Amino acid sequence: MNVRRLISATAAAAATALGLATLSACSTESAAADTDKFDVVASFYPMAFLAERIGGSHVHVTSLTQPGQEPHDLEISAKQRVQLEQSDAVLYLKNLQPSVDDAVSQSGVRTKIDAASLTTLEKHGNEVGGHSAAHDSGENTELSGLDPHIWLDPVRYAQVATGVGKAFEKADPKHAADYRKNTAALVKKLDRLNTQFADGLRNTGSKVFITTHAAFGYLAERYGLTEEAINGLDPESEPSAARVRDLERMAEADGVSTVFYETLVSDKTAKTVAKDANLRTDVLDPIEGITSKSRGTDYFSVQEANLKALQTALGTK
Repeated sequence: MNVRRLISATAAAAATALGLATLSACSTESAAADTDKFDVVASFYPMAFLAERIGGSHVHVTSLTQPGQEPHDLEISAKQRVQLEQSDAVLYLKNLQPSVDDAVSQSGVRTKIDAASLTTLEKHGNEVGGHSAAHDSGENTELSGLDPHIWLDPVRYAQVATGVGKAFEKADPKHAADYRKNTAALVKKLDRLNTQFADGLRNTGSKVFITTHAAFGYLAERYGLTEEAINGLDPESEPSAARVRDLERMAEADGVSTVFYETLVSDKTAKTVAKDANLRTDVLDPIEGITSKSRGTDYFSVQEANLKALQTALGTK
């Protein structure tokens, strides 16, 4: 659909550092991906999922983050910059992937949809509702900023879906009616998921859960839980010895049974903490990508698996 085939001066300048030969090869490969559909480049799985569900048969969606790749670590290639230039729209989540933010800001793509602007964001650290030292660190933009993991809260995700649908309608008015219909169906399904979580977590023996990665702050707040994270918002950071001791004391006091870890990051830290505190481990998936290790095939099935894991860990009554 996109008739622009020339790379903008900005993107060309960025790619020049990798050599003109590389740029030429990437341009040819990316051009082959252009379609007669509404071409959408998504930053990572939760954005691609929205684009596919809302766009249906009218869109061609490609993701900058491959399955199994840790989204926070993504570095945009010259080929992907060209791909951005040749797309009709880009759907991304600002402040989650700095490399994507830079590429989007430099690109000439006509429709830029920032999911973070379509709902409200908050600061979360090691404990939701508490103060985290991570917030005071100026070493990492994400740690000192707002929590980007909005897709794990079905209510906020539905708000984003509504905004994406409106953006698609405006950018591709010929198919606006279908985008509107698909958005309504997706929001309805997200509303049902919200009800499942609310009902499923209403009566539990404990309200506290431990994770290796502070990705579930919005989910915890939505359903009256407290997330205690071994690490902060950065899944690769290492906890201090003092933090581990605090978690062990808290686990005993609050009846915590489980230390959760995620599929795309090593479970070493979770198993170490669990062993020291005599707890078990289980997966709580932040749904940053679907792989063979995922407990489900899409956003909804993995969220349902997350709900069951929380119910088991918290002791559903």
